[in-house]
Amino acid sequence: MLSILVCHSYFLRFDSKQVERAKPYPPLATLQVAGMLRQAGHQVALFDAMLATGIEEYHLELAAVQPQVVLFYEDTFNFLSKMCLGKMRDAACGMIEAAHRAGARVIACGPDVSDAPEPYLRAGADVALAGEGLATLMDLIPKLDGNAGAATGELIAGLSGTFTLVNDSVMNINGHKVLSNYTQFGESAAWDLLDIERYRSVWMKAHGYFSLNMAASRGCSFRCNWCAKPIWGNQYLQRTAASVAKEMLYLKAAFNPDHIWFADDIFGFRIDWIHEFTAVLNAGGGGIPFTIQTRADLLSERMSVALAQAGCKEAWLGAESGSQRVLDAMNKGTTVTEIITGRERLKAAGIRVGFFIQLGYLGEHLADILATRALLEQARPDDVGVSVSYPLPGTRFYELVKEQLVGKTHWQDSDDLSMMFQGTYTSEFYRCIRNLIHDQVTLQTVEPAGLNSPAKRALERRWHDLVSRERVYRSSVNETARVGTSSS
Repeated sequence: MLSILVCHSYFLRFDSKQVERAKPYPPLATLQVAGMLRQAGHQVALFDAMLATGIEEYHLELAAVQPQVVLFYEDTFNFLSKMCLGKMRDAACGMIEAAHRAGARVIACGPDVSDAPEPYLRAGADVALAGEGLATLMDLIPKLDGNAGAATGELIAGLSGTFTLVNDSVMNINGHKVLSNYTQFGESAAWDLLDIERYRSVWMKAHGYFSLNMAASRGCSFRCNWCAKPIWGNQYLQRTAASVAKEMLYLKAAFNPDHIWFADDIFGFRIDWIHEFTAVLNAGGGGIPFTIQTRADLLSERMSVALAQAGCKEAWLGAESGSQRVLDAMNKGTTVTEIITGRERLKAAGIRVGFFIQLGYLGEHLADILATRALLEQARPDDVGVSVSYPLPGTRFYELVKEQLVGKTHWQDSDDLSMMFQGTYTSEFYRCIRNLIHDQVTLQTVEPAGLNSPAKRALERRWHDLVSRERVYRSSVNETARVGTSSS
């Protein structure tokens, strides 16, 4: 059996916005892989970068374990791992280089690895895995066991979904297998390898409660233009309701969290699944209050009530925009009316609602942004998350803007919010809109809709001033363009 050090490279301390939020979650996918390898009989250790003080902790773990294999398996349930955050890629490559120098065989897997395997391979990874990589990994590890000195080409012979360097060029073996049985997958997570009290301490100090994460499914079958799917494609792979409920009961007994964050792109999907999930929880003594992500068009009255009965306290909707024109351009598949109705149904069921808002999509103009403001005023969500459109490789959106990605091709951290393509407005303008949206939603949660308070009037002035300045600027730009065209 092999000695394997399983790692990931998302260091919270390298992302100042997330440090301020102080809501760290364990690397769920990484823990699941560690559990699978241990079930296969291997000696497994874990390096968890999330709350580490720096890469120095990794070097100490590497020296202590002296593993035969180092596996970098990024947490595919962490939405920030789906982006290429520059600081995290740099950290991963530095860690890979150290493992290579130590004489370990190095395997890398994750969304950025799938999109851009070359930096990881040049840092010293022997093999990079495409997509989810689990099925390929389960075929590769037995080849390494007892034959760790074999040439990389020999090890990956016959395996699909791998990248390696051949004659200083990246060789890609097309296609990758997807693990088909997820029924028991979540229950294999190696929670005991995690310093759980380190997480509890951060949560309790910042928020007064402790939250852990789960996943009941993997992937999404919808086809929004901007959503990357390097891991599961357009598949929606759902575990059984009973297995998810039993995992929640285990976490409740083992760690007693106050709250669960379901990292699924879409939680539940079917009412009968929700009902079975609730029944198993109730038979086991009751579950844990939880938060989910879902879609507005899935929120019938029956679904909203079923979610509340299951213990859902908060749901986040990918509202994205209050402009139907922008939603259609995104291929979102939802309507503004459905967003408003979904929010009303969840509220009636006693569930808090957050909206994800995306600014800066191709062709978005001031009228679309003002439509988003109007949506927020009408729907009055309890919370909001705001970002700008991020061109992820492999998406329709990326193909539309890739020729513009000359200078900046990825954010350094999650607060970067830079436009990486030629949008309608500047990064600074969108940051100002983000701040206004956050202040608007905060104000709406503490003041009645009809109240004309000094705070509301001040916010109205800020909106007015920003919009007026932008209109004057846009008019001058258009006039300059008109004059230039006339002169030519």
